[in-house]
Amino acid sequence: MTKILIVEDERILTEMYKEVLASEGFKVETAQSTEEALEILQREDFDLILLDILLPRKDGLELIEELKKMRDKIPKILAFSNFDSPKAKERAHQLGIKEYLLKTDYTPLSLVKKIREVLES
Repeated sequence: MTKILIVEDERILTEMYKEVLASEGFKVETAQSTEEALEILQREDFDLILLDILLPRKDGLELIEELKKMRDKIPKILAFSNFDSPKAKERAHQLGIKEYLLKTDYTPLSLVKKIREVLES
């Protein structure tokens, strides 16, 4: 079963995406902060991380930097944010994030389709 970690600080969005992804057959874990995500990633492997960029204390890009220090192989990552910054997008791609998606451009079902595309690539 494909495992996805959602890193999102808005609980309503977290629950909505978790429910949709679980109904599509994915095993889903959630974290609301960089620190919580790193704890989970120390003990569990995932196929994909759905990552908000704007998080409390440390942002999503800092999470990727920390994760790269922790392990050699990291899961595929989709940035999924309302933060539409060219600088953040450039940094995300430098860090190996597959795609930088804007939340406003995706419905839950179109996000599932995009996740499947990324997992198959």
